[in-house]
Amino acid sequence: MSTPISSRRMFVGSLLLLSALGAHAQGSDWPNKPIRLVVAGPAGAGMDIYARLLAAPLQAALKTPVVVDNKAGANSIIGNDAVAKAAPDGYTFLFTPSSAIAINPIVQPKMPYDTLKDLLPVAQIGAGGILLVTNPETGFKSLKDMVAYAKANPGKLLYGSWGNGSTGHLAMEGIKAHYGLDMSHVPYKGTAAVVNDLLAGNLKIAFTDIASPIPHIRAGKLLAIGATGSGRGPALPEVPTVTEQGYKFDADGWYGVFAPAGTPMPIVRRVNEEINKILATEEMRQKFMSQNMQSPPIKTAEQFAATVKSDVEMWQALAKSAKLKIE
Repeated sequence: MSTPISSRRMFVGSLLLLSALGAHAQGSDWPNKPIRLVVAGPAGAGMDIYARLLAAPLQAALKTPVVVDNKAGANSIIGNDAVAKAAPDGYTFLFTPSSAIAINPIVQPKMPYDTLKDLLPVAQIGAGGILLVTNPETGFKSLKDMVAYAKANPGKLLYGSWGNGSTGHLAMEGIKAHYGLDMSHVPYKGTAAVVNDLLAGNLKIAFTDIASPIPHIRAGKLLAIGATGSGRGPALPEVPTVTEQGYKFDADGWYGVFAPAGTPMPIVRRVNEEINKILATEEMRQKFMSQNMQSPPIKTAEQFAATVKSDVEMWQALAKSAKLKIE
């Protein structure tokens, strides 16, 4: 029995409508309004510096405003949570460090979101370590000097990091366990506050990100005595790694762009492609190197997702070995 022509037309029309709706749902008209880039740290911190380096060229590439929105606190949990709970429509993205993705779930007793289920990896931004920084008045010139002081003054040396469960917290707890040191941790809400207390002499030693203290280091107001990661930072080649100084901590951290789970993959891949084009330019490579970041790796969204998965396993193993747990 033949189908009436009007019925066939209605059927074909329905298919075309569904196809158009599907294309729209996948972001065919995206972007058509400003994009919010949530930075899970305060203004002036390392992640903020790199996020703003990226935001301007990304705005030009996407032909729509990219607005940086700083949401600091709780070792980036506040910013991460805001994006994890945002609408997955391609207009909210997250800029956050690897520690907030990989370490928080194991050291924080209660997480308001599921890191691997609620945040979708989009692009990796750079790779590198963190800096062990002191006020020059301490007289510390190396990791050995800090260890010697801590051993001679048990319980007296406080150290800072940008939050409970941060890479800096983990790194120093590992150093304490390795050398048998008695030191107390002072968690801050961001690196900027750590640097301010180092400058004021209120804090003798701290781990910071690799970028924000550089102007003070070059001015002689602060001194970097070590760095974690697989190699020396390009902006501070004179600063030896802690691995070179006898304590093996050569894992590299990174910054990453994430989206709320459920964001259409065509949008995720478009943002990934535009970011990778930006990172591949010589201008951006030089800007990153001037901020002490190694040349950014170029990865697809899927490759970055694989990196996230493997790094979660690696960092959590390190957290367990250091018996790092936030009560």
